[in-house]
Amino acid sequence: MSGFSFEVFAKDGAARRGRLRTDHGSVETPVFMPVGTQATVKGLTVDQLASTGARMILANTYHLYLRPTHQRIQSLGGLHRFMAYDGSMLTDSGGFQVFSLSDLNRLSEEGVRFRSHLDGSEHFLSPESSMEIQAALGADVVMAFDHCVALPAEEKMVEEAVSRTTRWAKRCVGAFGPRRRHEAGHEQVLFGIMQGGVLKSQRERSARELTPLDLAGYAIGGLSVGESKEDLHRMSAFSAALLPQEKPRYLMGVGFPEDILAAVEGGVDMFDCVLPTRMARNGTLMTHEGRLALRNARFASDERPVEESCSCLACTKHTRAYLRHLIIAGEILGPVLCTLHNLSFYQTLMAEIRQAIQNRAFEEYQASFLARYQAENGRVP
Repeated sequence: MSGFSFEVFAKDGAARRGRLRTDHGSVETPVFMPVGTQATVKGLTVDQLASTGARMILANTYHLYLRPTHQRIQSLGGLHRFMAYDGSMLTDSGGFQVFSLSDLNRLSEEGVRFRSHLDGSEHFLSPESSMEIQAALGADVVMAFDHCVALPAEEKMVEEAVSRTTRWAKRCVGAFGPRRRHEAGHEQVLFGIMQGGVLKSQRERSARELTPLDLAGYAIGGLSVGESKEDLHRMSAFSAALLPQEKPRYLMGVGFPEDILAAVEGGVDMFDCVLPTRMARNGTLMTHEGRLALRNARFASDERPVEESCSCLACTKHTRAYLRHLIIAGEILGPVLCTLHNLSFYQTLMAEIRQAIQNRAFEEYQASFLARYQAENGRVP
């Protein structure tokens, strides 16, 4: 096992084409990581997941801590073995879930005391316990425990969150180290998380305080939490430019294609979002022409595939009419096939982005994609 590494081998403007390596394989970047919240990408086996082209996924510390518990997963050999997944994996810190349940938590300098959304039981999460949980889970990349605030927010609140995020990041390093070996033998590395809302001065301060920790990578947190699209695009590019050139840059929780393209243009390498799987369960499919809402009656007799160019099982074997029937009838197969398609779409999108950067044609690709994607105002013909 050789451990974690990252290299950038092609650039087009600020857009970067690279390769991230863990002891569970190579991941081409820019990469989109499907979200497997509770040790599963909802509805898919790991083989189906692999068929979409995904090579790295995200799992959720908060949910796995509550159920089945990190101790149980650790006793069963770690998260990779538990879910029979042999690809690369990242776990979030649990912080975002805790702070998003603001009516159930109490914040202090030591950490956050919160009540479980499952049964109301009281728990405490700190930088040290987040590191303990993630070390036990065994993901290749673990995230520092940070303080994320919803936007819009007062400047003082953003400043306090940046300061606390720095202090907590240092405590994470103290508890976990920059990297360590899991008992299963593979290396785990720690990523820091930049905060700062939409304030450039605070983003600069967060980067200035975190980069001396010399972590394996850095995430851009605190975006896609209520700000405008314009601010999201502006701040993701501004933030990426503040982070080390030689380290991977990860924009957390962003998943609309136009937002991914804008962030790639600014130099971001990694993305995750529940968007494609959540939309699939609601019968909404992504295509290069826009979104397709299967519940619309106009698809009831539509014999075309979702997307002619797509090689996923939903597109090669089934019609829009059949997929719509499954969704309307509440059949389990409907969300499964729709999830397969949406994740395949995202992996195809990322492969096209990587090739465009390699060809030094990213700007042209971005313009061409957005012209098609918005041509029908988000409605597929």
